[in-house]
Amino acid sequence: MGRLAVGLVAVHAIKVTDIAQLRMNAPDLAHATLTVDLRGQLHTVYLDTLTHRLLDEWLQERHDQWPASPNPHLLVTTHSAHHPALPPVSYCALRRAFDHTGITPRQMWSDRVLDEARQTADPVHLVHLFGVHPGTAVRYVHAAHPDKALPRIR
Repeated sequence: MGRLAVGLVAVHAIKVTDIAQLRMNAPDLAHATLTVDLRGQLHTVYLDTLTHRLLDEWLQERHDQWPASPNPHLLVTTHSAHHPALPPVSYCALRRAFDHTGITPRQMWSDRVLDEARQTADPVHLVHLFGVHPGTAVRYVHAAHPDKALPRIR
């Protein structure tokens, strides 16, 4: 579970809070996609080979560990798999996986978006790729390319 969470943040810049809310119907392994609800908007993530493999491995492990779990969330723990309230996995459970990386989930997310902004300099690309707000995309492009930033309008 931890490796999948780190992979989704590092490669696809999905926030940990959004990862925790993923449902079992979010992945489509046949089409290598993952549907993420971002602020009420559905965003399709096209999985690369690594995250596709991590997702496949997690689904197998989830099935092996908790075959009868009624919890509709993709990520579960021993505590949440059969909890009567069917909660999503806790932030702390996911955060623990990032302790091994030496970087917080927020820093990893930010680094991924900034890296893509350096590569493309196109805020529309960032909006489509990561589902970020247009204002956020523009700020990341300006941070990556301060020489191309237009002066602020007052």
